[in-house]
Amino acid sequence: MLSRIAESLFWIGRYIERADDTARILDAYVHRILEDPWADEEASCRSLLRILGVAEPEVVVGSATVLELLAFDASTPSAIAGAWHAARENARGAREIISSELWEALNATWVALPQQRIASQRLGPHALLGFVRERAAMVNGLAESTMSHDDGWRFLVLGRSLERVDMTARLLSTRVLAADHAPSWTTLLQACGADETFLRTYRGALDAAHIAEFLLLDRLFPRSVFAALVEAERCLLELEPDVGRAGVGDPARRIVGRARTGLEYVDAGVLLAELPEHLERIQAASLEASAAVAKRYFQYAAPVAWLHEEG
Repeated sequence: MLSRIAESLFWIGRYIERADDTARILDAYVHRILEDPWADEEASCRSLLRILGVAEPEVVVGSATVLELLAFDASTPSAIAGAWHAARENARGAREIISSELWEALNATWVALPQQRIASQRLGPHALLGFVRERAAMVNGLAESTMSHDDGWRFLVLGRSLERVDMTARLLSTRVLAADHAPSWTTLLQACGADETFLRTYRGALDAAHIAEFLLLDRLFPRSVFAALVEAERCLLELEPDVGRAGVGDPARRIVGRARTGLEYVDAGVLLAELPEHLERIQAASLEASAAVAKRYFQYAAPVAWLHEEG
């Protein structure tokens, strides 16, 4: 597979997951602000911008500012519109690999976003954010059912998994970094689409330690950090199976494997107390693994310099 195509598929997976997760996080924060009249809106909004790595403006920050920066700004892939635009542009470069249905879903969503923005001014942001989540689920479902599960598919799933690791860790970081301005643990579950599954698993016991354990360590919930790391490691193994007798040759797989092992054998009883350290390591591993994948698979050869013959 051409490295250009592999890179496009990798980033399609990342950008769609980023749009989905940003919509979930925004929904959690906006609902908390709307439901709690005593909440410090500016402090909550600034903590959200810090967690998502967006520069804080010098003006007063409110929900409208956050939506503009994280939902509507098409010029940066940190925002929902920008991430979707970037996914669509990468899909344009990989049309020969992705299915027509997948391309049409990406393109139709991008075309519909301006209308959704207008509608959100009348109906509120929940309609727009719900639309983004539904379209991301549709894109992932179409990729699952209409693409061959070959190396191209593996790059797409690898990108999605690494982005999910990072974004779920960022969401959990709201409880660590945002202090009094963070959403509740229940809101975090809702933002991950995990509230009903968690309640069935733990029989309705809304305990902070159990919620952190579920979102970080659960083997069966696909949006947990551990499950996403397992999926990323599987993709890397299938892309380049080990043939040696010792060690792991792929740097990206070593990084992901260490992060996965660190979570697999953690003591769940002290997880909540050690949560900041775990989240910091997970986010660092996600960044390092992405860089290692890019270095291994997406390096382009330098163009051939033709020598002019002297006559």
